[in-house]
Amino acid sequence: MKTTVSIKPADVEKKWLLVDADGLVLGRLASQVALRLRGKHKPSFTPHVDCGDNVVVINAEKVRLTGNKADQDVFYWHTGHPGGIKGRTKGEILEGKHPERVIEKAVERMLPKGPLGKQQLGNLRVYAGGEHPHAGQSPEKFDIASMNRKNTRIG
Repeated sequence: MKTTVSIKPADVEKKWLLVDADGLVLGRLASQVALRLRGKHKPSFTPHVDCGDNVVVINAEKVRLTGNKADQDVFYWHTGHPGGIKGRTKGEILEGKHPERVIEKAVERMLPKGPLGKQQLGNLRVYAGGEHPHAGQSPEKFDIASMNRKNTRIG
């Protein structure tokens, strides 16, 4: 008779994964990263435990958007003052000072809301350039581009 195993936080084995976002489509990249952060790819997945891996994403400014999303998808926020709604398109953010925020926000919206989702999001590190300070953890390369031909967009 088989039983379902529910692991404890002390029994979780976390790996470090390195993802190069150069030429990858944003939504496809974010869904794979969110899957790895949650730990749903593991046979020992437990919904109420942070059993996912640590993910490092490099080259965030080279991520691709399909269609007209660079011009039409807008991130809105409110300043708190009357009439203080502001917005910035994804294209403007990718060309601006912090392009890694587009990937962070896309992954954040694919994770569960609440304390567990915030804890899992803490295992994500996104860097705009090709350098990262996590060489000591020796992350293994995770190639999203080779999983499906639609994952990459050139040009």
